[in-house]
Amino acid sequence: MTVTDELSSLEQEAHAALAAVRDLAGLAEWKSRYIGKAGALTRLSRGLGALPAEQRPEAGRRVNALREQLEAAYAAAEARLKHAAIASELAADRVDVTLPGRRPALGYAHLTNQVLAQVQEIFGEMGFQVWESPEVELDEFNFGLLNFAEDHPARDMQDTFYVEMPPGAPSVLLRTHTSPGQIHAMRRYAPQPLRVLLPGKVYRNEQVTVRSEMMFHQFEFLAVGRHITMGDLKGALAYFAERMYGAGTQVRLRPSFFPFTEPSAEMDVSCFLCDGKGCRVCKYAGWLEIGGCGMVHPVVLRNGGYDPAQFSGFAGGFGPERIAMLKYGIDDIRGFYSGDARFVEQFG
Repeated sequence: MTVTDELSSLEQEAHAALAAVRDLAGLAEWKSRYIGKAGALTRLSRGLGALPAEQRPEAGRRVNALREQLEAAYAAAEARLKHAAIASELAADRVDVTLPGRRPALGYAHLTNQVLAQVQEIFGEMGFQVWESPEVELDEFNFGLLNFAEDHPARDMQDTFYVEMPPGAPSVLLRTHTSPGQIHAMRRYAPQPLRVLLPGKVYRNEQVTVRSEMMFHQFEFLAVGRHITMGDLKGALAYFAERMYGAGTQVRLRPSFFPFTEPSAEMDVSCFLCDGKGCRVCKYAGWLEIGGCGMVHPVVLRNGGYDPAQFSGFAGGFGPERIAMLKYGIDDIRGFYSGDARFVEQFG
């Protein structure tokens, strides 16, 4: 077989093999086989030295022409296969815009804020306006003006977070209840009648347990006017209980003691889980304790700017976390402030 025949045969074989290549790995193998340093065309060109001298130039020209042709075919195949690989990769990553979108993760209102919002709505229906008061208070407003005696246990450092102050400065603390807001509100509106709701954070220097936290929330309600009686208080509480826990919820008041109210009472509601028949949540008593309330003490009225001979009022303080714990059967208050989104999502 002549060199011309060998080149023609190699040309046909190489093009046929190139047409069968389907990926870049196969193309690299084709290049090594046909136009690489140890390929068929290189081996054939090395044999040209054995040809007669007059045949070598023409044979060399034909070898070089075939090499250029095969290298051009290789370059074209490489570009085609790379484009196909990129297109395949893009197709794999393609976003199907006809699919419904993924719903974004949304935040939830904290359960405490949900309860407070409901409380504000209920008291708003009774004409109460929300009043904000400071969380850092003077001892005088937190205790003294609310008729706490100097030796009252609540003044003890074990119960209260005091702020370190320079010598001779008034005693400052983190409020232990929302009741100081009563004095601020009364001094703002006296001698006009008022109805205010005072929600906010309070702080107690207590051990954290399943039932107690060092920071929690309260809401205080206060109404001052002429001829306000204990009956008005119970009527407001009955309305609140039915709106919060459902129609038919009963209210009872038990005698108690608070320095800033006289008479004072603890408010219970009939267990809304068992309809007062007795269950584990109400400890089979049929009643659930909600919070304290009473008629505003004359000393507190006077400290707020009202004449107790002409004005009277009622007040109370409840905890929204306690309301939520009873309403939803939550047995550990620490879940409210754990930062665990799963707790919040249950009530979203």
